[in-house]
Amino acid sequence: MIGNFSWTHLIYLAQSIWWTLLLSLIAFLLGSIGGFGVMLARISPRRWLRLPALLYIESIQGIPLLILLFIVYYGLSVYGFALPALVAAGLAMMVYTSAYLGDIWRGCVEAMPKPQWEAAECLSLTRWQTLRLVIIPQALRLSLPPTVGFLVQVIKMTSLASVIGFVELTRAGQIINNSIFQPFLIFSLVGAFYFALCYPLSRWSEAMENKLNVGNR
Repeated sequence: MIGNFSWTHLIYLAQSIWWTLLLSLIAFLLGSIGGFGVMLARISPRRWLRLPALLYIESIQGIPLLILLFIVYYGLSVYGFALPALVAAGLAMMVYTSAYLGDIWRGCVEAMPKPQWEAAECLSLTRWQTLRLVIIPQALRLSLPPTVGFLVQVIKMTSLASVIGFVELTRAGQIINNSIFQPFLIFSLVGAFYFALCYPLSRWSEAMENKLNVGNR
């Protein structure tokens, strides 16, 4: 039976945005910490650090996020680790995010001109001092556009958490639709909310990229 869409439904959708943002924040912050470690391992002169980091990146990038969610939420419960949906989704997305951010940041660090490394070596700086004082501050500026661009993807990927029962924006839309069955209206609103979250970030990323290109020219 088709019901009527009400202000209560709209408020419920709007409230679910905060859970979408919370999951995005958890995934991005924890993924940034992990991604920084992955980046350091990838650029390490030690082969025993580089190869596992490369294997980690290629493995995670080769597995759909949906499968990671199933592994963490359903797979771990078989061994007695029953995690709340938010924790499971945050953990799976953290792993996924760390692999991509680590690879993005590795590319930005390696894009720094070789004379920068050589000049730091002439000043008798250690490798860590070179990274901390010379390379990373410059690479940070270069990495901002793709990092913000990936944050947009993280926000949209939170919709996959609906399959394990986490009530974020997409799951809230499913719940409302199951009660009143107006999929076109409801999921159009869900799409509009995602657009409102992602479009400003996309434009910001594009503006930063254009500014860097102008600076490079």
